[in-house]
Amino acid sequence: MIGFLDGAVAGRTADGCFVDVGGVGYRLTCSATTLRALPADGARARLWTHVHVREDALALFGFATEAEQRAFEALISVSGVGPRVALAVCSALSPDALRRAVATDDAAALAAIPGIGKKTAARIVLELRERLGVPDLHVVGGDGDGDVASLARSALENLGYSPSEVRAALAGVELSDDLQSVVRSALVALGRGAG
Repeated sequence: MIGFLDGAVAGRTADGCFVDVGGVGYRLTCSATTLRALPADGARARLWTHVHVREDALALFGFATEAEQRAFEALISVSGVGPRVALAVCSALSPDALRRAVATDDAAALAAIPGIGKKTAARIVLELRERLGVPDLHVVGGDGDGDVASLARSALENLGYSPSEVRAALAGVELSDDLQSVVRSALVALGRGAG
């Protein structure tokens, strides 16, 4: 697969650009963020790529940063989200802003992007939380219990529970300064008991 292209910007289209690499012109579809970051025509650019294969088409997407490429690939892994919707999100939100929206359950920020409804926004938040490794702020928060919650979460995940199981268990547990008590209560909530 093509990881990135390094060549001269050879022109632009409404939704992308051409990059000349050794005399071969690659047509890339890009987000508005990447288009704004491109240098002038004729200047050298490196664009990270994603090759999207469908039964009836082969498309090459280009990104100014590797972080944007990873965000795009995470988005298209969400059921019901295709490349066009993923590009719309990448055009509206930086990778860090997307992580913040996911971490804070801000589905409204995603639903405000053209082409994304409330259900799709909620699905993106739900599915990307685990894929991007974003902690729940209400479980691993900024208050005094955050460190205990983080350690409890890690302990439970090391016991083989999935992040979603751990999230659900810790959401129903009263957090205290006693890590063992928190883990024991979470294990009870998970149905394992603490012996």
